[in-house]
Order: sequence, then C-alpha cells, then structure tokens
Amino acid sequence: MTLFDIDKIKLEIKDIENKMGSDDFWLNQKMSKLSMEKLSSLKEKYNLYEEISLDIKNISELLEMTSETEQELLEEIDKELSNVEKKLHDFNIMVLFSGEFDHNNAILEFHPGAGGTESQDWAEMLYRMYVRWAEDKNFKMQVLDYQVGEEAGIKSASILIKGKNAYGLLKSESGVHRLVRISPFDASGRRHTSFASVDVMPEINESIDIDIQDKDLKIDTYRSQGAGGQNVNKTESAVRITHLPTGIVVSCQIDRSQLQNKELAMSMLRAKLYQLKLKEKQKELDKLRGEQKNIEWGSQIRSYVFCPYTMVKDLRTNYQEGDVDKVMNGQIDNFIEAYLEMEAKNHA
Repeated sequence: MTLFDIDKIKLEIKDIENKMGSDDFWLNQKMSKLSMEKLSSLKEKYNLYEEISLDIKNISELLEMTSETEQELLEEIDKELSNVEKKLHDFNIMVLFSGEFDHNNAILEFHPGAGGTESQDWAEMLYRMYVRWAEDKNFKMQVLDYQVGEEAGIKSASILIKGKNAYGLLKSESGVHRLVRISPFDASGRRHTSFASVDVMPEINESIDIDIQDKDLKIDTYRSQGAGGQNVNKTESAVRITHLPTGIVVSCQIDRSQLQNKELAMSMLRAKLYQLKLKEKQKELDKLRGEQKNIEWGSQIRSYVFCPYTMVKDLRTNYQEGDVDKVMNGQIDNFIEAYLEMEAKNHA
C-alpha cells in the first residue's frame, strides 16, 4: 500500500457505510462508535483530497487562459497556489496519522531526572514549551497534576491537551530530553547536563476495553497543592489511585471536586494500562524479530544545547535547529513533522 491510496480509502468508506445498514452494527455501541470515528476520519481525508484535486484543475485551466500581460489574473492565480500549498501541507500531515488513537486528546507527564533543582527546572521548561505549543494551536489545556519543586521547577506534572490529532502530533515527543547549559543554580557558572522525561499517552475513553477491577485499586485522598489556585487545597479533593497488579500510580489534584479528580485520574490510569499493553505486545514482536531496543532511562530522543553553542537536535531523525529560544517557545512543529515522515517511510 502507498502512503495514501485513494481507492483504498473509498473502499473503506463504502465498507463502513454498508455495515451501518445492518441492525447488528448498532447493537455493539463501542464498536459502532469506533467505526463512526474512523468513517469521519476517512471522509475528512477523502474530501480534502478531492478539494485539492479540484483546486489544481481550476488553476491549470486559468493558466491556460491567461497571458503574461494579465497581471490581475496572475496575482489571483498566485493566491490560489498559496492556498493549495497550505492545503497540501495539511493533507500531508493528515495522511501520516495511521495509529488507532492518533485523533485522540493527549495526556503528557513530566518527570525530572537525577540532579535535583537543575533537572526539576528543566522539567518545568519542557512543561512550558508544550503549553505554549498547545496555545499556538488553539488547543485546550487542562492541568491534571502539578507538584512544585523544592527550590525551583517541578517534581512532576501531568496535563491533558485537547485538540484535533493532539496525540498523533505529540506521540513523537515521548522520551528523555537532554539539556546542556550554564546552570543558573551554580554559583561557579559551570556547564551542566540535565535530563527530564516526557511521557505521552492518548486519552482513552470508556469505549475502549481496558479491564480495571475495583478490587485492584487503592484510592487515597489528600489536600491539593500547586497550580490549582488558592481555593483548591481547602479540602481533601486530590485523588491518588494505585493499580495494585501493575504498581502504576496516577494522581489528580486540580479540581475542587473529588469526584471530578477521580474521573480524570481513572482516565489517566486507562491510558497508562493501554500503553503498558502496547509495550508488552512490542516486546513480544521484538523477541520474534530478534531485536533488542533500549527503552531505559537515558535513551534521550532530543538534545537542547544552550552553551557553548545553541542547537536543538532530534537524535532519531537528525533534524536540528539553531534557534533554541524559538523551540522553547513552542515552535516544535518541524521536529514533529520530521518524525512523522520518518515513521511513515519506515512502515511503507
């Protein structure tokens, strides 16, 4: 199959629409919901493809009828070409989303590595970078958990980014990020290397079968602290859930409602359990292929160098940029697109 096969898309649309005509299709609400979401995504790709094809045809016809002296028409054609270029860029990104949950919202978790204040400050810098990226995209952002560092930065934080293809875009950001800079916390002005991890998960709704038994959960409540505002910590509204079989711990403290915090924490737990399931499947595939993949702490995906020179380099795609301030202000789309294109080529 090519990266985008329009005939295959048309067949998939027709297949889902045919199934919708069956009474059995609507009996399974979870499966029908997933199918409808897939249908919507397929139609979006198909409609944009048709729109671009029509635009290109119209521009070609205009060019055939236009002479070099008709400046006004040439300017209009130039505008149309710019619009088509933008649509082609959007289309190129759209067809790179092939994962089951690429269209979902994304949950991001931030954890500093060893190094105390320095790495905690770096984790907060990454937190701000993704918040600014989300704001630039007009995505909604909700803080789920925020643990303030002892001197600076954060001990940990979790956010939910809501927007079209949020997970598909941000999944490339999961991993260890490395910082090299002159530390503002070092009186001697020495250069430090710090690490922080970003964990990216799709928000998993209840339509996905993730078996969570009440007996497997340990639920604790406590007073909130951090980024929730002055009123959030007056009662024990914060919730910490431990999944006993796996040892996974999630917490949410941002809402004044204990019930709301519990619902958000359960959403995070579903995402983590699904991610664990995927990792287990990948390990089995790696065994069959005879591959050994290092996924341990320290396997950084990207380096951010502030000194002695400025550079941000992705170690998977080799894409790099020299303007580190721009990147830290959330301009990371080029890194994301380079990763998506690499993945598409690897799975072509």
